[in-house]
Amino acid sequence: AYIMIPRTLKFVYYVLITSAFCANILVVAQTTILSVLGSSLALRGQDGSMMTATDGLYAERMAVFHAFGHGLLLTIGSVVMCVWLHLHWEASLICCGISVWTILKMRSTYYRIVKKFDFDDSLTVDFQDIF
Repeated sequence: AYIMIPRTLKFVYYVLITSAFCANILVVAQTTILSVLGSSLALRGQDGSMMTATDGLYAERMAVFHAFGHGLLLTIGSVVMCVWLHLHWEASLICCGISVWTILKMRSTYYRIVKKFDFDDSLTVDFQDIF
């Protein structure tokens, strides 16, 4: 049973690091596609394209945020597995503590920033108000 622990940790590590890599690549792909296609539609599209592009970018932002968050958490999870594979238990505990602190700090920073920039969608300016 003791021999299975390192093998299990390695398995979990490789699953986490591969998932983290894929999630982060997904974020890069999503933001690149949105940036190129959204700005292209807004600048070169037919009348009303700027509104369509803005609405589309706004609708897609949550998918990007979710992939970004998953990538961050999976990366930190892979760090935790890696330190348990390569370091002594004392150093691993300290590194795990740092990782937990990082997750909590990311969480509090996220909520602080969301609170600062939060707004009610029903109170937003609509281009129909202008025209």
